[in-house]
Amino acid sequence: MLAPFRQWSPAITPKRPHPWERRYPKGLNWDTEFPARPLTALFDDAAAEFADNYCINFRGRRYRYREVADLVDRAAKGFQKLGVQKGIKVGLMLPNSPYAVVCFYAVLKAGGTVVNINPLYAEAGIARLVADSSACILVTLNVKPLYRKAAPLLETSRQLEKIVVCSMAGVLPFLEKALFSLLKRREVSDIPDDDRHLTFERLIDNDGEVNPVVIDPEGDVAVLQYTGGTTGSPKGARLTHANLSINAAQIALWGTELERGQEKILGVLPLFHAFGMTAVMNLSLTMGAEMLLQPHFKPAEVLKIIARERATMFIGVPTMYSALIAAHEKDDYDLSSLKFCVSGGAPLPVPIQQNFSEITGHALLEGYGLSETAPVCTVNPVKGVNKPGSVGLPLPGTIIEIVSLDSPNRVLAQGEQGEICITGPQVMLGYANRAQDNKDVFRGRRMRTGDVGYLDEDGYLFIVDRIKELILSGGYNVYPRMVEDAIYLHEAVAEVAVCGVPDPHRGETVKAFVHLRNGETLTAGKLRAFLKDKLAPFEMPRRVEFRDALPKTLIGKIAKRELVDSTAKNSEADA
Repeated sequence: MLAPFRQWSPAITPKRPHPWERRYPKGLNWDTEFPARPLTALFDDAAAEFADNYCINFRGRRYRYREVADLVDRAAKGFQKLGVQKGIKVGLMLPNSPYAVVCFYAVLKAGGTVVNINPLYAEAGIARLVADSSACILVTLNVKPLYRKAAPLLETSRQLEKIVVCSMAGVLPFLEKALFSLLKRREVSDIPDDDRHLTFERLIDNDGEVNPVVIDPEGDVAVLQYTGGTTGSPKGARLTHANLSINAAQIALWGTELERGQEKILGVLPLFHAFGMTAVMNLSLTMGAEMLLQPHFKPAEVLKIIARERATMFIGVPTMYSALIAAHEKDDYDLSSLKFCVSGGAPLPVPIQQNFSEITGHALLEGYGLSETAPVCTVNPVKGVNKPGSVGLPLPGTIIEIVSLDSPNRVLAQGEQGEICITGPQVMLGYANRAQDNKDVFRGRRMRTGDVGYLDEDGYLFIVDRIKELILSGGYNVYPRMVEDAIYLHEAVAEVAVCGVPDPHRGETVKAFVHLRNGETLTAGKLRAFLKDKLAPFEMPRRVEFRDALPKTLIGKIAKRELVDSTAKNSEADA
């Protein structure tokens, strides 16, 4: 297991100076030292400094920082009455809502560990996470699609003892609450009145006098963040309080134009995902910003909220930015208030980056990270050189190294392609219950990412592809991202995913799944003719399938595994 950091300092890291320091934003130092703090201190400080500022805006219902702090304290005491203390895991199966913020910080304040659970998982998937994490309490909503998946676990799980049920109507503004009660009564589950269920109202029915808990920021795990599981069963990344509080501080420092207490961040990324948890919720609290929380991504509604609320920050994934660009309503709304927009989670096509920047008048910054790194590692600078196709410079205190694919202990020179490795204060302690995986992923303090990339002469990081998505076709290595970048250059293409599919002659062959823009037409032959001078013959997609839409994960990534599986089941589905 990786030894925890003690008061992270770049002084303990490898050789200096690093190439990226020459391109650092003016006034920002790479070797900034970050104090290791509990996440609860981050929240308490924000609540004290910005008590009367708005903290959360959920569908028009606003909560001030002092109001959220009171709810957190009362919920924390309620969790302590349920037995939550150090070592106790609490699963949060919640969409974006005030409950997600309050229960997250309440569990931590009670001394427990949060287990983030995607509420769209099937019952079997939720059961696996509950079992792997040993969660004994689960928090969810009283709406049927969620509660019906949670309730059976009280009978089938060995660990789960209690479900805390939050009322959806309880956080809606008055008019919506009335309409919800009137029109959506059938969507609300009846909750048994027994000792295994507890409503949120009963949880917070106390004086809020929490028993203080001494937290070791670098040794105590704040969150078990499960990876997506696209290449196998999900693994729980053990993220400490220091991992998460420092990563939020790194991003806040990077946002050189941001002003404490003055920002509004549109929170449509799910808070149970590492990206939303840190870059929306924790960053917002670090900055004393107002979170404009949305449970779903609907382009027209997002555009309307940005314009109406004068949102200044938007953190999303490429498909969200693509959808906003394509929305017919985009010309009806003023988006000029946006000044800090970051894309992560998947490669950002250059045309999308350029188009969105033209619409808003501000750069769309591409970044990079993983659940295992809390999650952000690199971002392009707000001011200075923003290199298209690059995921930017390492955040303060973060070291990026490229190692040989054949010899993981050998660090490569700038410009050479190899596996991306990360060292920094945001790197997890390790995976829960995965001793062999921990041995495989760590080389000392250096964490292997499984991504192929290189550092250019200025220290900017470029991602080539995932090692596991590499296509081996007829003895050649084909990187799907390079093929996708070429296809995105065609003006008719809205979205594309390139995968390797079985081929009896080549072992694997290149297949492109293409979603066209509205009103556009294209054939496989015309697409290949367009690509002839852009790709090597072995990179050319021999199979092309046009689809009305590409499947997405909840965060908005294109679900490549689903595409590959559908091809295996329907091998004739080839245009």
